[in-house]
Amino acid sequence: MAHKVAREAQKLQKSPDAFRTISEVSAELEVPQHVLRFWETKFKVVKPLKRGGGRRYYRPSDVELIRGIRDLLYKHGFTIRGAQKLLKEQGGRIDNVDAMVSAARAEGNPALAQAGSGSGESEPLSTDAKAKLRGVLSDLKELKELLA
Repeated sequence: MAHKVAREAQKLQKSPDAFRTISEVSAELEVPQHVLRFWETKFKVVKPLKRGGGRRYYRPSDVELIRGIRDLLYKHGFTIRGAQKLLKEQGGRIDNVDAMVSAARAEGNPALAQAGSGSGESEPLSTDAKAKLRGVLSDLKELKELLA
């Protein structure tokens, strides 16, 4: 616990213009380190500096780009391919993901076809579907009681 507090204190002392390690970016964006490394292979615009021993150092612009990629994938429901396509159309830049996605939707951008509705809205469930889900939930509760 004390180690975590020390890390947080160190993080607060860094300048906003300072480079970040992969562990700092991972903690800040709540994305596992292995996912950040994977995204480097899928998004060529993500290019952290690599120093001795392969240590990665992310510029502030890299962190903002990764934040945008994270939002495209997790918040707006893009596939990797859809996010790649949108990034390519935007020249590899992400300034304001929400505004960019809204504008692309308004233009009928084909990159959004893979992202689904992306707005969190979905078709309401039919009465039949709701009844089936209630039945499944009931079965699961019974199984939980049997296991307890």
